[in-house]
Amino acid sequence: MLAMLMSCSTAASQPSADTRTGGAAAAQAPKVSEVTSGLTSPWGLVALTDGSTLLSERDTRRILHLAGGRVRHVRTIEDARPLGEGGLLGLAITQDQQKVFAYYTAENDNRLVSMSWNGRDLGEPTVILAGVPKGGRHNGGRLALGPDGYLYVGTGETGEGSLAQDTNSLGGKILRITTAGKPAPDNPFGNEVYSYGHRNVEGLAFDDEGRLWASEFGEQTWDELNLITKGGNYGWPQAEGSSQNDDDLINPKVVWETSEASPSGLAYWRGRLWMAALRGQQLWEIPLEGAMPGQPVGHFTGTYGRLRSVTVTDDGDGLLLSSSNTDGRGVEQPGDDRLLQLTE
Repeated sequence: MLAMLMSCSTAASQPSADTRTGGAAAAQAPKVSEVTSGLTSPWGLVALTDGSTLLSERDTRRILHLAGGRVRHVRTIEDARPLGEGGLLGLAITQDQQKVFAYYTAENDNRLVSMSWNGRDLGEPTVILAGVPKGGRHNGGRLALGPDGYLYVGTGETGEGSLAQDTNSLGGKILRITTAGKPAPDNPFGNEVYSYGHRNVEGLAFDDEGRLWASEFGEQTWDELNLITKGGNYGWPQAEGSSQNDDDLINPKVVWETSEASPSGLAYWRGRLWMAALRGQQLWEIPLEGAMPGQPVGHFTGTYGRLRSVTVTDDGDGLLLSSSNTDGRGVEQPGDDRLLQLTE
């Protein structure tokens, strides 16, 4: 298992030292209990104040409410068009838990809708953002409500790397918008774009100091954990991993070989980042000392197959973690896919 720590945030070369996770294997894995099984391509997760969960299924287009061991279908996003890596993707909810957001692939683009939530039913979807480029792959899809009250949206460049460097395009970006879908007023380019030069962002998490972290798919060499700054250029397609030639590009804080990660969901819990790995089939624990990550440790390697999403329970006492073996790329086992709860 290979994870490398980057020595600085701009223009550092790949470190020559091979910092392997095996040397940090003493970290204890969280305890696991199963919340439910039999899910189909679960993707978005929202933890609710009453201890229940909203979950989206990419390929069925359904949003499910999980409460007290029961699974209830509360909404189908009829406009979603699942294909390849697209479909019904990320979910988020406002602080007062009265409005839910869903990101999905439509006929011609990726879109964001808002829906009212009364604790039992989701209202009719209203499109608040459209025109995000779509493709058979790299649609992004992760949502996070920031401590500033704005909604952050991870997008992909659909396999067309040039979109990532075009600040007029919404592809290959992290977007920052109001809950009504308008650009945040102090965004760096006068539109929805907050940071650019991303290949495919499927993980967003804020730490307890309000810093934004993002997990990002590499191509053939390096997957990335990035610390996001407003207006920052994260290098794709000029650089995969750390750039040695351009001081204007922001380097990742940690890189992994793509066979060990292919990262999707990201959560911050008890001083650590937790990153779900698809191809790597493990949950990466990354300790933080301020803005500096420590040595990552992998948990549950191969136990639950591909891992898609991770989020903190509303009470902060645990994590919710979903598998992704029914997404067309995993090896499905009896009971897949699963939603798990992790506690210390």
